[in-house]
Amino acid sequence: MKPSKKTVNFGVPWESAYGYCQAIQVKDIVYLSGQLSHDSDGNLVAPAKLDASGRPLNFSNMEPQMRQTYANAAVLLEKFGATLDNVVEETLFVLDVDAAFAVAGKVRKEVYATEQPQCASNLIGISRLAFPEQLIEITFRAVLASG
Repeated sequence: MKPSKKTVNFGVPWESAYGYCQAIQVKDIVYLSGQLSHDSDGNLVAPAKLDASGRPLNFSNMEPQMRQTYANAAVLLEKFGATLDNVVEETLFVLDVDAAFAVAGKVRKEVYATEQPQCASNLIGISRLAFPEQLIEITFRAVLASG
């Protein structure tokens, strides 16, 4: 028997091109696909400038990309009656661990509105993300309040 699922999308082009949902609820758990720093039209916010080989010249846009990524996650969670307070686990996939670590503490404390966010968190360095101008992608798992 298939579980009952509620899904949500932004309507950005890559959802149908790749074939996935931005967020899915099964029972009281909401899973968010890797979120990135796009606006409501699907344009990347604070895209990294690229060198001739298509690699980021620097990672100075890590903070604005991270902030927009959390903002997008909050929009999706709201559609399930949740907030970032419901998040129990997050994984940050980044192109540069040092650049991410330099801003993650500040940004995470602000977006979760606490000095010690109450969620498990992983920060993983990787070699590439979906878009060359992208520096960060974050997945989330949230638990809805019961009853």
